[in-house]
Amino acid sequence: MKIALIAGSNRKDAVSTTLLRYIESQLKSQNIPVTFVDLYELQLPLFTPDNWDFHPNARRLLEAVQGADGLVLASPEYHGSISGVLKNALDYMNPELVSGKTVLSVSAAGGPVGVSSLTHLQTIVRNLHGVNSPEWISIGAGYNSFGPDGAPADEGMKQRVASAVRKFIELTGKLASEVAAAQ
Repeated sequence: MKIALIAGSNRKDAVSTTLLRYIESQLKSQNIPVTFVDLYELQLPLFTPDNWDFHPNARRLLEAVQGADGLVLASPEYHGSISGVLKNALDYMNPELVSGKTVLSVSAAGGPVGVSSLTHLQTIVRNLHGVNSPEWISIGAGYNSFGPDGAPADEGMKQRVASAVRKFIELTGKLASEVAAAQ
């Protein structure tokens, strides 16, 4: 099983990226290979359907998704939706690339929770024929601090992340096994 993690913030040290780094550490501790794509560092030109000769950064993103059995997408919540940089990255993808892959949606909000961004993200995943993980993660104001080990400082949030990641791994493993058996 291989997982691609995509940090969809255009801000250095974003809470959503910090949370995704923690999820990365949890996956690696279980010997699950991961590819981490930070859209703050790997900047993409605006997608246009008029040019299919993609920029090298866009090709790197697509290769990470192509090689993954599951995806974890993280975004800050901006104006009730996902970030523009994540939306732009998702515009580069097509249903053949995401179809049948489990996707865990993660959001960080300045308010209590980022439910609107998660709902929008799950709609995009469905349109790309991905399989939304049964849980999502939303970290809001008051819960967005992290300990020196990178883990959420709030014990309840730490347990919530562990539960969502566990269910994501289970579903990804089942779907990857089905795909392998069908081949």
